[in-house]
Amino acid sequence: MAKYDKADLERRMKGAVESLRGDLAGLRTGRASTALLDPVTVEVYGSHMPLNQVATVSVPEPRMISVQVWDKSNVGPVEKAIRSAGLGLNPINDGNVLRLPIPDLTEERRKELAKLASQYAEKARIAIRNVRRDGMEALKADEAKKEISEDERKRAETDVQKLTDDHIKDADEAALHKEKEILGK
Repeated sequence: MAKYDKADLERRMKGAVESLRGDLAGLRTGRASTALLDPVTVEVYGSHMPLNQVATVSVPEPRMISVQVWDKSNVGPVEKAIRSAGLGLNPINDGNVLRLPIPDLTEERRKELAKLASQYAEKARIAIRNVRRDGMEALKADEAKKEISEDERKRAETDVQKLTDDHIKDADEAALHKEKEILGK
């Protein structure tokens, strides 16, 4: 059993919150954002590459994403990758540049996205609680090996719980902020 390491627990909990923020950034809010295309990978030169390694992605206006493909021979694969990414975006091909108009979100789609945001938050909360469980088990093991006293274990468990509560609060706030953004409130 691993020894109790508060810094490691904190790092892992922070990682869960950061992962959540990354997932939330990829959700469409009806506004153009380069983060929308982060999950897109393109099959070029015989391998799958992230879109940002074959093109420049920019937002020239609030409801438009521009994808400037560096190598003209990759425009087709990039367009295909964006269409098949399940983002609901239809690229308009202008030679080397693909323009992606961001359609208005329907009320139904907004509710789906808000639900997805809360599912992401729940995954993050579960990950944080799993880290807490690991920490509590490590403390009990350390106490069983007589490396720490019962009082030290109880104090450390209080610290772990506070750490857990703080990170769950961060995850909830991030998700709530995103839900408000999606629902336009």
